[in-house]
Amino acid sequence: MRVKPYLSTDREADMIETSAREQILDAAEKRARMTGYHGFSFRDVADDVGIKSSSVHYHFPTKGDLCEALARRYTVRAVDRLGDPRSLAPGEGPERVAALFRDALLIEDRMCLCGLFGSQRDALPTQVATTVAAFFQMILDYLDAAPKASRGSQNPAALLARLEGALILARTLNNPSLFEDALREPAA
Repeated sequence: MRVKPYLSTDREADMIETSAREQILDAAEKRARMTGYHGFSFRDVADDVGIKSSSVHYHFPTKGDLCEALARRYTVRAVDRLGDPRSLAPGEGPERVAALFRDALLIEDRMCLCGLFGSQRDALPTQVATTVAAFFQMILDYLDAAPKASRGSQNPAALLARLEGALILARTLNNPSLFEDALREPAA
């Protein structure tokens, strides 16, 4: 049993615990999206949050547990943001997916978490690699389920690869306009 004499209710204790967990996830995501799986430690995350690294281990016993939770949360947020693909107008699905990547670049100035982790697949714990693969499968399924434009619909895998590549190109060359340039369809 946990003893929390300074808290008036178990609900309040759960809220503080949830808040700490979310702060840890936020700090870890920021670092992971800059440096990849091996580019940060529990100590880095703890310093960012202002807690001891043992507190990070309390919520996430291993780095694999932490990064699996990051990839799962990232996927859930993407699903929430994309919405139901069957409710979209024809051709709207690809634009919604593109907006996820565009916002990663223009608003967050970060890489796609699952794209970065996916590039490190062979170095990831199995549970992280599986969760990252589920993110990509979710995007492909979403694009497959969304109503297609009357003509010129792009293959979902090609679009996803194009978005990840455009994000890498724009960030690597520090030129956000390259993202849109890479997405422009060539003249027929």
